Amino acid sequence: MKVTRRTLLGTIAACLSASSGFEAFAQGDWPSRLVRLVSPYGAGGANDISLRILAEQLGRSLNQQFIVENKPGAGTRIANELVARAAADGYTFLYAAAPYATAEALFGKLKYERKDLQPVAMTVMAPLFLIVNAKASFKNLQEMIAYGKSQSDGLTFASPGAGSQPHLAAELLLRDAGVKGLNVQYRGDAMAYTELLAGRVDATLTAISTALPHIQNGDFRVLGVASAERSAIYPQAPTLREQGFPNVVASGWFGFMSPAGTPQPIVERMQQEINRALADAEVKQKLLAQGLEARAGSAAEFGRFIDNETRKWSEVIRAAGLKGE
Repeated sequence: MKVTRRTLLGTIAACLSASSGFEAFAQGDWPSRLVRLVSPYGAGGANDISLRILAEQLGRSLNQQFIVENKPGAGTRIANELVARAAADGYTFLYAAAPYATAEALFGKLKYERKDLQPVAMTVMAPLFLIVNAKASFKNLQEMIAYGKSQSDGLTFASPGAGSQPHLAAELLLRDAGVKGLNVQYRGDAMAYTELLAGRVDATLTAISTALPHIQNGDFRVLGVASAERSAIYPQAPTLREQGFPNVVASGWFGFMSPAGTPQPIVERMQQEINRALADAEVKQKLLAQGLEARAGSAAEFGRFIDNETRKWSEVIRAAGLKGE
């Protein structure tokens, strides 16, 4: 093809124009319209409430509307797939949850791939507390394990769903304690609490905010928390690590992800604004009230966290022979 002087000058001008446009874009043209934040759960839960708290802050700081869209179902896979297939233009984000890291191990091949989504920023951790009926004969973790070993069927744990973080944490505790056990699946915490109050199950691992009324009225007892350190939400609860189980560390978590290929300036700006929101004292207090601890950080740190969670829980899932429903 013959390259004329006019063609060459036109090409150079186009490149300069594109460069100038990218520079202007990087300086803050985003967001110029409504931004969708997709929750993988229904309205009213910790994921939805914390997302709405952050959406309000993002809207205020970026002077644009950030709306929450609830797309529950299939263990968060419906929302994950929706965002994985969305345009990578910075106007759709996923508020990912812990099942994102275990979906493939539980369900096999998915309708999206991990490479279709990229981390933006982690937001919160939801510590899991080991809770039993206050009338149970065991008063601490070691007594509960001894009780389980004395029973032919071991211990029974109530969980809010197969493959959920409470379910997997219970499997890990049973394995490391060397005690037999059974995870009984219920649709949400409310039903699990009903069974625990009735004495039909021995324990549950749960976010403390929803269990707090039962703890305060003396129906439930807290035996520990499955986090790396004691939680500011309920600091009197010793960690399971303190009680002889260093590997039993598990929490729910949420964080933002975007379709792969979302322009880096948008990812960086979104990350910056999320971290700014999480540093706000009022936001922190609102999250604590939901049983959530703010966890600011970079996209790279969030990516490494997801990779570590995937490796850890995939091994637990394989060892326990678990399959998603």
